[in-house]
Order: sequence, then structure tokens, then C-alpha cells
Amino acid sequence: MTSMKKKKYEHHLKELAVELVELQRWLIHTGKRVVVLFEGRDAAGKGGTIKAISEYLDTRHYRIVALSKPNERERTQWYYQRYIEHLPAAGEIVLFDRSWYNRAGVEHVMGFCSEEEYKRFLAECPVFEKGLVDDGILLFKYWLAVDQAEQEERFAERASDPLKRYKISPIDVAARNKYREYAEAREAMIAATSTEHAPWHVVDFNDQPRGRLNLIRDLLDRLPDRKIPVKPLKLPKLKGDLGVEELADSSLWVKTVY
Repeated sequence: MTSMKKKKYEHHLKELAVELVELQRWLIHTGKRVVVLFEGRDAAGKGGTIKAISEYLDTRHYRIVALSKPNERERTQWYYQRYIEHLPAAGEIVLFDRSWYNRAGVEHVMGFCSEEEYKRFLAECPVFEKGLVDDGILLFKYWLAVDQAEQEERFAERASDPLKRYKISPIDVAARNKYREYAEAREAMIAATSTEHAPWHVVDFNDQPRGRLNLIRDLLDRLPDRKIPVKPLKLPKLKGDLGVEELADSSLWVKTVY
């Protein structure tokens, strides 16, 4: 399959953005709460997808959660505790760039948790998510799938780009030789935690633009009819002359360079 052209991608994304804004308006109107989890391999495209979803949304009613590794205090807490504080209030959508599924993925594969902690997670997670759904949270879980050859190309691009090198962590480098181990962990995770109340949805992200569009389209299609009537907005004419930005102290202006 050939990669999607940029112009075509941007056209479709703009169409979806209109629906995403309608979705947010519906959330604010109804007080509904939405949580979307983005999981997948390193360099799969989680961050870019979250940016595409949030670009036109009202910043007061959505949050992006991308937690760093737990500190000493958090490691003594109930595992889900630090995620719970980021759950949405009425009218909000929360986008998790990785989530509590760290325990089923990187922590398990890289040996950052015990086998007992891993097995307990797989058993407890469906119960935890059932509690969220029963409380009214609309929960969506996406796995962004990418082949190893494509992943390696993206790593090479990041390594050579000074604006993207920060995206490659020592853990990412160490995980490069564990592609199959991560695949096994993903299969075990999906088998244990893809339930009727919180199923997994897998999206092909070998072509990132196409993957973003497919994921957003799927997310919108899984939500209820969300059309909220909008009254046409007509701005009244201004009275008097148009104002100009003037300062008593003109030295405060930043120097015009461009």
C-alpha cells in the first residue's frame, strides 16, 4: 500500500477535526467523560496522533497525560493510584500517551516489575476498567501496530534529527532487540484485558497519516450521535475607528527580526 499524500491527508484530517470539535461540544453539553488510551511500540505514532486529535479542541476541556516513570513514593502506592488522579471530570476528554498498560508491556518485558505483579495486573485490570465504565466513563483502548523494519526507519530518522532525538530514550534503545518479546507481551495483554466492556482496537500504523485518520474515524464512529445545534454567530459592526496597539514606552516592543 502506497503512503498517503500529504494534501489528501490534511484534507481528511480537517474534515475529522470538525467532528472532533462537535464531539467536544457534545461532551460539554452532556457532561459525559471520555478516556482514550494510546498504546503501541516505540515510534508507532502515539504522540502525533494525540496532537492531531487535540489540535482544534478547547484546551480547557481536554488533557493529555504522559507520565514519566514512577518516583519512590508512587512505587509504594496502589498501582493504579497515580493514573486515577488524571481521570476526566464532566465534559472532559483525557488522552493517555501510554497508560496503566505499562505494566503489561515495558515493565514486564524489561523486568521492571515482578512476575507476581505482572500476573496480578492481568487479573485485576479488567475489574478496574469495569469500575470505570460502570461509573459512566467512555473508555477506548487503541494499540498502534508497526512492523520492525518501519520502526527501525523511524528510529534512524529520530537519531539524525536534533528536533527528535529526545524521543529516543535508553529504554527505547535497549528494547530494539526485544521486538518478538513485546509481541508476545501484547498478545497476552490483549487476551487477558480485551473485554466486552473495554475491548482493544488495533490500528495499522505502518503508514502514520493513514493510521491517524483510521483511528480518529473509528473513535468518532464508536461514540453516540453527538450533534448539538449551533446558533449562527453574526458579529455586530464596530463603532468608531479601529484601534491600534500603542505603548507609552515604545522600547518594550520586541525587535522585529522576521
